[in-house]
Formats: sequence, structure tokens, C-alpha cells
Amino acid sequence: MFDRIVVGTDGSETAAEAIRHAVELARLSKAKLEIVSAYEPVPQSRLREEGGDAPGDVSHSINPREDVNVVLAQAAAVAKKGKVEVLTHPRDGDPADAILDVAEENDADLIIVGNKGMTGARRFLLGSVPNKISHHATCDVWIARTT
Repeated sequence: MFDRIVVGTDGSETAAEAIRHAVELARLSKAKLEIVSAYEPVPQSRLREEGGDAPGDVSHSINPREDVNVVLAQAAAVAKKGKVEVLTHPRDGDPADAILDVAEENDADLIIVGNKGMTGARRFLLGSVPNKISHHATCDVWIARTT
């Protein structure tokens, strides 16, 4: 049915629900799961400050994507528990663009996103990750009910 599924996460409970949908579908399809999380660049001044306060043996782990690495590790653990082959992708920038890029780069068959942000007038004014993905994806999109 599907060979490669891409799902995004920001570590929220609604994103965790999308991850659960993606893991189950990947398990049933025997597909590889690609989990994406985007991050905003951390100012160098903050990195220097935090790195200076950290012990030498952990200071190397303080980097612009340290928070997103934790989010991805948690999501990957859910996939591994479901016996699904998983790859993680920390990306700098806009979440929708990150998901779309990973899907295109890896020739995904399906993108799964949660429906958060798809209701009300705000979706017309601000846009949303699921809205942008549904309009720009080059593969199928599954919008999971997460709210």
C-alpha cells in the first residue's frame, strides 16, 4: 500500500496523535516512517551562554537543534515500539516546508499531519501546517483528526 510515510511532530499531544496514526499505518503497510521536526535557529549568544554554564562532558550537546532532537527521539521510540523502521529529520525553518521537503527528497507515498489549525477563520488568515501541506504536497496527504 505505502512504502514511505512522512509525519511531522512538534512534541505536542496533537502531534503525538498524528505519530500514532502514522506508526499504525506504517506497521500495517510495512512502510518506512520518516519523522520530521522543524526548529527555529537559536541565537549564537544563547548557545554560548548555555554552553559556558554546562560541564565539559555535555557542552557539546548544546546546539541549535537540541530541543528538536529530544522531540524526534521520543517520536522514534513510539515507532520502534510499534516495530516500524524509522528515520528522523531535524530541519531548520518552517514546519510545513520541512515536511514537504523531506517527503519530496525521500519519494514519500504519503504525508500524515494532524488537523490542528484547520478550523475557524484563522485558517484563512494565518494558514496552517496541514493547510499548506494539503495544497503543496506531491504525494497523498492524510489529515488525521487529532483535536
